[in-house]
Amino acid sequence: MERFFATNNLNMKIKITTLFACCCLVAALPLTLTAQKDEKAIKTVINHFFEGMEKGDTTLLLSTCMPTPVMQTWMKDKQGEMQLYTERFSDFVAFVGEPKKDKFKEEIEFDAIHSEASLATVWTPYTFYLNGKVSHCGTNSFQLVKTDQGWKIQYIIDTRRKGCK
Repeated sequence: MERFFATNNLNMKIKITTLFACCCLVAALPLTLTAQKDEKAIKTVINHFFEGMEKGDTTLLLSTCMPTPVMQTWMKDKQGEMQLYTERFSDFVAFVGEPKKDKFKEEIEFDAIHSEASLATVWTPYTFYLNGKVSHCGTNSFQLVKTDQGWKIQYIIDTRRKGCK
């Protein structure tokens, strides 16, 4: 009789554990779907930023950002010392909107995307091309916030270096 109860008790523990695991998986499914939806939306915003930059489309560029985003670069100065440079976003937008003879393109890879509710961090190594030739490369780090209008870029910092392949 003891053996019967011991076996039933073990079977009950297995069933409860299995039921608990299934409930956890079902509960996590909406979170996974939301994360995938956010990741796609975040990538779209960043891709539109670069599309606007490449095409000189300041309307598209501005639609991807908060009203006063911060843009910074961490790179060597002429003496070879690392320096932090801050660019006024309005100057960047004006530059993008100017007609140019030169063609530039920044190719990025999405290396890491981390998001939680209304904040996201995105890491994108890049190569910058000027008139079809590699000018420089580095990594962009984006901070985005989720607004009523969707994800928007609030902060960009990048590194820049020469000697890229």
